[in-house]
Amino acid sequence: MEERLQKIMARAGLGSRRECEKLILAGRVHVNGVVAEIGQKADVEKDKITLDGQLIEPPRQLVYIALYKPRFVLSTVEAEAGDARPTVRDLVPIEERVYPVGRLDFESEGLILLTNDGALTQQLTHPSHGHVKVYRVLLARHPDSEQLAIWRRGVVLEDGYRTRPADVQIETLAGKGAWVRVAMQEGRKRQIREIAAALGLPVVRLIRVAIGPLKLGALKPKEWRYLTPAEVAALKGEAAEVRAPSRGGKPKRSSKEAVRPRRGSPHRVRS
Repeated sequence: MEERLQKIMARAGLGSRRECEKLILAGRVHVNGVVAEIGQKADVEKDKITLDGQLIEPPRQLVYIALYKPRFVLSTVEAEAGDARPTVRDLVPIEERVYPVGRLDFESEGLILLTNDGALTQQLTHPSHGHVKVYRVLLARHPDSEQLAIWRRGVVLEDGYRTRPADVQIETLAGKGAWVRVAMQEGRKRQIREIAAALGLPVVRLIRVAIGPLKLGALKPKEWRYLTPAEVAALKGEAAEVRAPSRGGKPKRSSKEAVRPRRGSPHRVRS
């Protein structure tokens, strides 16, 4: 069955459909040896579809990984030519080709989702879905009530863009600074840093702790783990299975329970 190329590519884990369209526009995609065009359709079972000469095939197994990206690591699969900085892909030594969903600045840290599920990538990155992302931010100064009120209502940035309302709460004071918790539905590049700078509140540290229902949990910098079936279902908006209590009166172990991070080959969620 023929499908649009960007849909085939997204399902193969090459990024969101929008990102796949950029690859097509760049002339990096070929169908049966001919440079592909936007809007073109193909049959993955019959046509030879390649990206940079590499055959594109639907993933045999869908993989979902939660990673704690440390500071000074790029949230991309590959660095640009001549850039020797490490990437998130360098931290996850698996055979499957996975891509980050929801990028973080080079100086920022915290939760990154890596997957080859193109449909989920599209769902999580498309603005219309409005998934809430939560951050812990260490500010260099104590924010006053007026600064917090402005941040919560929305801030006009230097380029004229007005940010959407956000939930901003002080968690704790830290000397002259303060930890605040920010929950927001948008994710423009360096948005929190730009907002804080506009309010006169320099950012010292920024950690993403949640993407929708997915939590960073007990992961430490550079640690990663496979998601549980319940976490994948929650990300997709599916109802997680509820298990009945055992005869002993204690509930059975749920797939929602914490999973210890591993660096080997932990259990994988299969599609």
